[in-house]
Amino acid sequence: MSAAHGEPLTATSYIHHHLTNLAVGSGFWTFHLDTLIVSGAVGLLVFGSLAVIAGRATSGVPKGWQNFFEMVLGFVNQQVKDTYHGNNPLIAPLAITIFVWVFSMNAMDLIPVDFLPWATQQATGNEHLPFKFVPTTDPNLTFAMSITVFLIMMFLNFKVKGFGAFMHEVFAVPFGLKLAPINFLFRVIEDIAKPISLSLRLFGNMYAGEMVFILIGLLGIWQLPLALPWELFHILIITLQAFVFMMLTIVYMSMASESH
Repeated sequence: MSAAHGEPLTATSYIHHHLTNLAVGSGFWTFHLDTLIVSGAVGLLVFGSLAVIAGRATSGVPKGWQNFFEMVLGFVNQQVKDTYHGNNPLIAPLAITIFVWVFSMNAMDLIPVDFLPWATQQATGNEHLPFKFVPTTDPNLTFAMSITVFLIMMFLNFKVKGFGAFMHEVFAVPFGLKLAPINFLFRVIEDIAKPISLSLRLFGNMYAGEMVFILIGLLGIWQLPLALPWELFHILIITLQAFVFMMLTIVYMSMASESH
């Protein structure tokens, strides 16, 4: 892969190229096109496939992909039943969507680190084109997902508890109404920490994993002894991160649906 502006390829330029987003706009209105394109394409492919499988599902003994996805859906649904103690038909579909989509985006990290950038450059004819293929290594995406979870959580707080009960919880827990300002401050810190920790956990783990792949890619033909073990270990990481994001979402929804 060539460095930008005809410069000789160095470790720094190689890493910089792999970690640069394809962006348009400026300032706050900067859009990372690669993140939007890849996350959208992965979502359409995976959920479109699920729709096709669901349309062809049979009531007999499941086989092939139907069997696999029924196992995944059954696993996620059981986590919802064990963790969420309310009765809301939104939670299970939300958890399934998060787990499948986050896992699928994470799995882009298993493709050899130079293959897709090379293919994109060949297709566009632009050897300097930056393009990141792992959407979850972009904090813009992980923050967008966590903020969406936060907004749904706040909606459930008002819907399930009602405005009065929720305000009482905000100002009276845990020290009573006499210390309402302190209770409110603690509640604000607690609620703000949820989307921040949720997004940074996913971003940090996936970014670190991608960085390791990039550093291994610098070894050239000597990368195979390191790449294969890290690839196998990374399967655990991408699955675990999808599971953690899903479980924390369920926990937050359960907390929003329960009263102290």
